[in-house]
Amino acid sequence: MWRYFAGGVAILMLVGAGITFFSSRGRPAIPLLAAAPAAQATAPLPDTVPEVSDRTREQKRFDRYDKDRNGQVTREEYLAARRKAYAKLDTNHDGVLSFDEWAIKAETKFATADGDKSGAMNPTEFAATAVKRKTRPRPKCRPDDKPASDQAAETPGEDG
Repeated sequence: MWRYFAGGVAILMLVGAGITFFSSRGRPAIPLLAAAPAAQATAPLPDTVPEVSDRTREQKRFDRYDKDRNGQVTREEYLAARRKAYAKLDTNHDGVLSFDEWAIKAETKFATADGDKSGAMNPTEFAATAVKRKTRPRPKCRPDDKPASDQAAETPGEDG
């Protein structure tokens, strides 16, 4: 019987946390963290806007493959990247990729992560094997900034 009671309390707590979370979506949960970026962003904004390229991601990818810039990707151009990757893995250059050659990157990663050389990784050592993700730079814009013409219209004069 106590399990049902504990389950009911847990559900009520989850519902309360959900309501709290979704009701505070429009304003920051921790005001101190929200104020920090505003203090750092005191640098003046540039006078010119950077140019935007009309090329899509696929067009850029196509251009990387089209080495001779003739507007067509040949079979050789398409397979060049694969051949380069294969040659990098085929360390003895015999044209045959063995399991050891294929797995050398994983073996090297394991050996460097196993700091105490015990032949096994503890959770801390295992965490070092995680793939490092590239972070994209965030745009430096502040949503609370308004153009000077809007600010002048909103600020009351000395009369009012």
